[in-house]
Amino acid sequence: MLEHWKTRFLEHMERHPGLSWETAEQRLSGDPQALETLRRMEASGGEPDTLGWTDDGRLLFCDCAPESPAGRRSLCYDEEARRSRRKNPPVGSAAQQAWEMGVELMPEALYLRLQTLGQFDLKSSSWIATPPDIRSRGGALFCERRYGRVFTFHNGADSYYAVRGWRGYLII
Repeated sequence: MLEHWKTRFLEHMERHPGLSWETAEQRLSGDPQALETLRRMEASGGEPDTLGWTDDGRLLFCDCAPESPAGRRSLCYDEEARRSRRKNPPVGSAAQQAWEMGVELMPEALYLRLQTLGQFDLKSSSWIATPPDIRSRGGALFCERRYGRVFTFHNGADSYYAVRGWRGYLII
């Protein structure tokens, strides 16, 4: 997988200016759990790549697939929402899948940062981390790019659509 990620890393240097593959590889090689998590992100269609350093000196990896990862669609926002559906509950939830994968749902600020590095979710949408005050009222947030700009929307947390997945991130 490292060779695969190296190729992606080198093809998208705009995502992580000033960072060398050797530095990223060294950080990855020292963390077997992170490698497993990135493998799971890859297996579900996330195409993980690094966006460089966090403010505290760790590497930030996130889903960089052009569309919301295909292996993570048709899901409610979280398990509470999935269990509340009386008819046709989906097979899972975005929050549960993220937890099982070992990542966090992408917050809105990170989603917006990702969108400055390319055009993502032109045909799909992605659940993002939802603030507790919105979630406590039954809602959840998702984002997409349409008409040349990025939109953040809301929906009932129990809704699910074939074109809506979720994006996650991992800090190493």
